[in-house]
Amino acid sequence: MSVNAKLSEPLVSVIIPTYNRPEYLKQAIASAINQTYQNIEIIVSDNCSLEDPQAIVESFGDSRIRFWRHPQNIGMIANQIHAFSMAQGKYVASLHDDDIWCEEFLAKLVPQLEENCELILAFCDQYIIDANSKINYIESDKTTRAYNRDKLKQGVYQDFYKIGLIDKSIPTAAACIIRNHIINWNNIPLEIGGMWDLYLTYLCCISGYSAYYYPEKLTQYRVHEQTDTMLSGRRNVQAKIRKATSEIFCYQVFMEDIRLQKFQLYFQQKCLEANTTLGIGLLRNKQVAIARPYLWRSLSGQKFNLRTIAALTLSFMPRLLAKQLL
Repeated sequence: MSVNAKLSEPLVSVIIPTYNRPEYLKQAIASAINQTYQNIEIIVSDNCSLEDPQAIVESFGDSRIRFWRHPQNIGMIANQIHAFSMAQGKYVASLHDDDIWCEEFLAKLVPQLEENCELILAFCDQYIIDANSKINYIESDKTTRAYNRDKLKQGVYQDFYKIGLIDKSIPTAAACIIRNHIINWNNIPLEIGGMWDLYLTYLCCISGYSAYYYPEKLTQYRVHEQTDTMLSGRRNVQAKIRKATSEIFCYQVFMEDIRLQKFQLYFQQKCLEANTTLGIGLLRNKQVAIARPYLWRSLSGQKFNLRTIAALTLSFMPRLLAKQLL
């Protein structure tokens, strides 16, 4: 394809928020630059990393990269939204600073959006890679099945509430291209925190547009010790509290949306589970008085939940004994 032909393609804004991951950031930027689809702008928004990544950005010598560094840490979601608000492209795609795109990612998804103006997004499947960028094929296939992407056929989904918000099949933050200027980035509430990808999926679902699925693994999602998913799944109390707080906010928004009424019981159950998780996190953080209302709320909304009952019981035990059991 000629240079002029490439430049006639619609501009895609590649959003790369970053914080304290210089080595991974190099790989992420390189994977964007190496896309066979060339008409892109790459927006790197640094959330006041300890080591200024400007030298890394400049080392690529690519005029398509726009760099912004916040003078102070404004939080993960605020940095993400700021980067999106800078986007000038017809389409936007989020690239985590620790993830990698396959070379054909944009080339295979952008045409789907161009051919159908009723689409708000196009998404694909993804590989799972480790800290050393090695693909884990077993975990990749397991993840595909976990999010029911193995059950999706290639094509258009007009009503994608279920695959987006229940099955969570759409990796909005890692393997998705979105039509820009439909979502008002400045109106996204900061309370969504680490659940911003699910909330963004929600905004796409209620837009009235459709989604397109391309059943090929075109991105590589990195699983390593410092991801919030890994941290909140272990004994990192603050990560657990952050995640649960974000979940409660999102599921409450979903429950109040009449368009999602048929999924009300599902969202209610997820919200109750998040209340228990938050209560346990607060207990571990020695905030017993604050934890109890969340545990009571969770218990009152469920017939029987051993996890919630156990946590509530521990909240009335002597602190030293409770700490050992938690």
